[in-house]
Amino acid sequence: MGNLLASLPDQLSNTIGSLPYFSPELYLAALFLLVLITDLIFGRQSAWICRIIAIGGLLVILFKDLQQIGLILQHGEQSVFLFGNMLRLYKAAISFKLIIDFFAIVLIIYFGLDKRLNAHPKGLSDLYTIVIASLLGLHIMTMAVNLLAVYLAVEMVSLASYLLAAYRSENGFSAEAGLKYVLFGAVSSAVMLYGISLLYSLTGSLDYFGGNLVTGLISANPAMVSVAIILVLVGIGFKLSFVPMHFWLPDVYQGAPTPVTAYLSTLPKVAALALLINFITPFAFNEKWAAFDFRLFLSVIGTITMIAGNFAAVWQKNIKRILAYSSIGHTGFALMAVATFTTQGISALLFYLAAYIFANIAALMLATYFADVTGAEDLDGYKGLGLKHPVAAICFVVVLISLTGLPVSAGFNGKLLVFSSVYSVYEQNHNIWLLILMVTGALTTVVSLFYYIKIPLYLFLKKQETENITLPAEGAKWLIIVSVILTLIVLLLGVFPTYLVDIL
Repeated sequence: MGNLLASLPDQLSNTIGSLPYFSPELYLAALFLLVLITDLIFGRQSAWICRIIAIGGLLVILFKDLQQIGLILQHGEQSVFLFGNMLRLYKAAISFKLIIDFFAIVLIIYFGLDKRLNAHPKGLSDLYTIVIASLLGLHIMTMAVNLLAVYLAVEMVSLASYLLAAYRSENGFSAEAGLKYVLFGAVSSAVMLYGISLLYSLTGSLDYFGGNLVTGLISANPAMVSVAIILVLVGIGFKLSFVPMHFWLPDVYQGAPTPVTAYLSTLPKVAALALLINFITPFAFNEKWAAFDFRLFLSVIGTITMIAGNFAAVWQKNIKRILAYSSIGHTGFALMAVATFTTQGISALLFYLAAYIFANIAALMLATYFADVTGAEDLDGYKGLGLKHPVAAICFVVVLISLTGLPVSAGFNGKLLVFSSVYSVYEQNHNIWLLILMVTGALTTVVSLFYYIKIPLYLFLKKQETENITLPAEGAKWLIIVSVILTLIVLLLGVFPTYLVDIL
């Protein structure tokens, strides 16, 4: 007790000293309370007010994120440890947060344009509150370097994701998707917690960098260490949805409201990749570490994930299921960059993620547009729609080109940067697994053409036997406007990638 009291002044000083570096998260907490209170005061009619407050607040938080870069450089530090080594703030973590916050604004705009979500009897105010709360968890995931902080952040994001997936609870398919998500999430959470408990029992520490975690594991039984690490990676893998932790994804993506699918397929994956990088870093750069080969693990998982995701997508007919399986393939490709263990690989990963999210959100927006205006959700429903809705169809083709990774698009530059980072490391050590990753990435890119090309094929070259139905859809015009903007950004980053590279 005496030791605890003696350490209180130092702990308090450390906490107070950490607050200036934690300002975006404090603003997020305040924004969450503000949106929640607005919803309580104005009731069901508060959706548009909550949306404006959320977007305005996130713009301020984006500015605070940028300020953090200057704050670190001002003190001449590469990274800053916060709250007793619970969190680590560094340049890449800030870049991950910038991606998360920017696309959160795009998604909040998207939520308000979805006809089916707007028709929900509960309104959208609760949804905005949940999204803001999840962003706080996502921020912590990008900085967490203590297994306790990791678990709390992952659970915060998971709970929000469960609520979002089942938001349209009156819809049986959506309720089923939410239930599947909860069941798989609960199992993966329990497995991860068991892995954390094993690591703690072996070392007596939960801290990656400042504690005894890595050094304790070096002297522990390698088999037990490998089991514990794999169990923790299972929990991270649930958020990344790499094979074999991907079974929940297609049904949940198809059953959830399309804007929620856009959220689940983007922001949690960005934070999970940052979390994975933080977890691997202290092991990968320790010369004495030999108990578990992280590069081998990432290479095998990445290879299998790319193959499984892309080949499974070829057989799908539902648009959302095609994009769901393709997102699994993109996860495997992103793991290529992580497996390099270099700053060049992380920079390539950041650009690749931003390019993927631009195109993926645009694709899902266009899927929403066609579903709202024509009722088409499967490939057969897309027959002949390209000539009747040329702007939407052309935008769809462009974003699919980017998702495939063809020139001239942001996706092409993203894949090129990832391949370059992997090849640079391969030139140095000639690791066979890196070569397998590059070959698999190239082959699965070709495979992805077979399912992405189906959508333009049905839009422009297939003829509908019966007349397409045109349904009234409020907000459809704005869906097209936002989709066109995102498509133009995809093309702009294909021609001028340095605009984004300089920011990240």
